[in-house]
Amino acid sequence: MSKQTLYLLGIIATLLIGALLYPRLCCKDCCEKPIENNTVISSKDNTTLNSNFFNLNGNDFKYHCNDNFHFLRNEFNTIQPVGDSINNGIRLLQTYFKKNSSDRLLITGYSLESEKNTSAYPNLGFARANDVKNYLVSKGFESNQFEINGEIRQAWKISNDTVLGPVNFEIKHYDSVNTSNTEDWNALKEKLNTKPLILYFSPNQTRIDLTSDERQEIADIVRYLDNVPNSKISCEGHTDSSGDRNVNIQLGQKRADFAKEYLIQNGISKDKIESTSKGSSEPVADNVTIEGKSKNRRTLLTLK
Repeated sequence: MSKQTLYLLGIIATLLIGALLYPRLCCKDCCEKPIENNTVISSKDNTTLNSNFFNLNGNDFKYHCNDNFHFLRNEFNTIQPVGDSINNGIRLLQTYFKKNSSDRLLITGYSLESEKNTSAYPNLGFARANDVKNYLVSKGFESNQFEINGEIRQAWKISNDTVLGPVNFEIKHYDSVNTSNTEDWNALKEKLNTKPLILYFSPNQTRIDLTSDERQEIADIVRYLDNVPNSKISCEGHTDSSGDRNVNIQLGQKRADFAKEYLIQNGISKDKIESTSKGSSEPVADNVTIEGKSKNRRTLLTLK
């Protein structure tokens, strides 16, 4: 056998041995990506140990996959794309709901105490649940098939800057007589419109800061819009009397549009929002004092 042949056989043998040993030696350290080193698990709340997966459980329906909706830390928009195993479960859930139209899916979102609430809602968990609801609506569900809730936890499983599966699902069964949609939505509308949410604006303001009560009002508005067909929210912009009428109409419209865009960024459909301007025509305080003018620079949010 020639030296050249022996040389080629040696190369082939080296490649074969390398291919056999690579998964055992190299991939043990390089290919596997354990999340334990980047994991935060609460020792006080064991539910965090098994709530990171996509589980759907009902009377006659069960679906599980080792995936879920994930979010970046401090964010409430679902990381895309969503896994095929989740979408498969969503399709099966649609079939289930067609046969059990009175049932509802309770979506509970979670956030860490250490996370900043960057949403307009009472907590980041609620905002995450709302975003997942919007994803399901985009897949063909009706918004009134869901109930959403948010909770804050001391700890959760994370990997680098990704919060892993901070969403839980529960199918709530109701018969056709006693459905979940028993809330008096007219009473909620009257309550919100009697004392409407008012956003006050300073000159050159570029952000909206909400109190805890105002965040709860936004959550109530979302619940109303989800459950009442053809309902809308009106953003009505107002100004003080500085400047001429036409300028104030434009400024009021900018404020209304600014509030509208803020609501859109927080998961409310643009088709559900109307923005108009009253300019300086409807003051609620005098335009002589600085305090009076500041009260007149506002956007009024009401339900229609």
